[in-house]
Amino acid sequence: MAVTMADITKLRKMTGAGMMDCKNALTEAEGDFDKAIEIIRKKGQAVAAKRSDREASEGCVLTKTTGDFAVIIALKCETDFVAQNADFVKLTQDILDLAVANKCKTLDEVKALPMGSGTVQDAVVDRSGITGEKMELDGYVTVEGASTVVYNHMNRNGLCTIAAFNKAIDEALAKQIAMQIAAMNPIAIDVDGVSEETKQKEIEVAIEKTKAELVQKAVDAALTKAGINPTHVDSEDHMESNMAKGWITAEDVAKAKEIIASVSAEKATNLSEAMIQNIAKGRLAKFLKEVCLLNQEDIMDAKKTVREVLAAADPELKIVDFKRFTLRAE
Repeated sequence: MAVTMADITKLRKMTGAGMMDCKNALTEAEGDFDKAIEIIRKKGQAVAAKRSDREASEGCVLTKTTGDFAVIIALKCETDFVAQNADFVKLTQDILDLAVANKCKTLDEVKALPMGSGTVQDAVVDRSGITGEKMELDGYVTVEGASTVVYNHMNRNGLCTIAAFNKAIDEALAKQIAMQIAAMNPIAIDVDGVSEETKQKEIEVAIEKTKAELVQKAVDAALTKAGINPTHVDSEDHMESNMAKGWITAEDVAKAKEIIASVSAEKATNLSEAMIQNIAKGRLAKFLKEVCLLNQEDIMDAKKTVREVLAAADPELKIVDFKRFTLRAE
C-alpha cells in the first residue's frame, strides 16, 4: 500500500524517528502503525547491541528542583552533534521531568518508569536506533532538604550541581553555593565527610612526596656545591641534550651521576621521621581545606571561607547535602 506524508508525519510524532525511517517502517509494516513502531524499536535495539562497546563520552546533563527535592540526570551519547540535537535534549528533559515527578531515588527506578509505549529505558534504546549512536542513562543523583538549589554551568548541559539546605536560603546565596561546587569540585561538606581511607591515602602520598623532595633538596645542594647546575642533570635526556649543546661535559655528567647516587642513598637513610610527619600532616590539612566545601575559600570573596559566608548570612544555616556531575574528565 502507498504510504502517505500524513502517515509518515504521524509516526514521526509518535516515535521521534526520522522521516525516512518512518517511511521505511510503514512500508515494511504495510501501513500498520503498531508494527511500524516495533520495527523502529527493533532497529534501536540492534544499534544498541552493535555499539555496546563504544564509548559514550558526550551527552546532555540537566537538573531540576521542586523545592525540597533536586535531581541531576545525564543522558550520554557518542558525539557532540547528537548531544546538541533538540530532540535529544528534549528526551533528556522529559526523562528528568518524569524522574522528579515520581521522586525517583535511583537510576534503576528512572529506567523502569513508563514512557510512551514502553519504559524510559526503551525510549533511550529507541533514540539510539534513530541516531545510530550508543546512548545510555549514566548519571542520576538527588538531594533533599528544607530547600534546594540547582545550577547548570553556563547553560551548556555539561556540568550541573545541586545542593540542599536545612532551611530556606536567599536565592542569590544558594546560587553562589551551587557555583562554588561547580568551580571548586569539593568531595565533602566538611572534614567528617571525608573517609578515613581517603585521608590515609593522602597521608601516604604526602609522606612519599616529602621524602622525595627532601632527598632532591640535598642532591641539588651537593650538585651546586660541586659547580654543576642541577637543572642540567635532572634526567638522562637533559644530560644528553645539554652535552650536545656544550653546556656540560661528559666529566660533569659522570661526576653528577656519582653525586646523585651517593647523596640520595645517604640522605634517604638519615631523614627525620618527625619532620616528615609534620610536613605530611600540613599537606593533609591543605588537602582537606581544598576538598571540603565549608573549608574552601569563597569564590566571591577569597578572604572568607564558605563556612564564614554561611554564618554571616544565618548562623543556623547548614548545607545538608550536595552533588556534582560533569561529562568532562577533570
